[in-house]
Amino acid sequence: MVVSPLILTLQLEPAAQARFDAERRAHFPPERNHLAAHLTLFHHLPGEAIGAIGDRLQAVCVDRPCLAMEVQGLWMMGRGVAYRLCAPDLVDMRAGLAEAWWEWLTPQDRQPLRPHITIQNKVGAAEARALHGQMQAAFAPFGVQGIGLLLWHYRGGPWELAAAYPFRGTQA
Repeated sequence: MVVSPLILTLQLEPAAQARFDAERRAHFPPERNHLAAHLTLFHHLPGEAIGAIGDRLQAVCVDRPCLAMEVQGLWMMGRGVAYRLCAPDLVDMRAGLAEAWWEWLTPQDRQPLRPHITIQNKVGAAEARALHGQMQAAFAPFGVQGIGLLLWHYRGGPWELAAAYPFRGTQA
């Protein structure tokens, strides 16, 4: 039996999640937009290790306060646009997880985290440049909070939630 890989994302506060979801719906090609907006921490963790992964995530999250982050700017990704986040505590937490899970990680997941939330992807370069310019003209930095971690099963289509790990003080 093949076990599906796991994806780990940051859970955002509801207001921020709603904002990013609305922008993603407005700018992501609808035929390719099968996911909510997300900030991916790991793209491919071994599904057969879900118990050990869950234990580690529970230990990391149980006493961790919510993570304050700043959306600092926009990232022109070539064929899309994303928000760049300044999130030193998130980067540090993710680096600790990467160290613990190093032998499991793909080359992509061994790279340092560059926190971002993609709101447009897989469009033509001209369309992406137009959106980037439009958004850049009106952009002002703003704060968001991470309120937990979400572990997902990847089975080839939309992700399926495996478990949620709220940070201390977060209502489940």
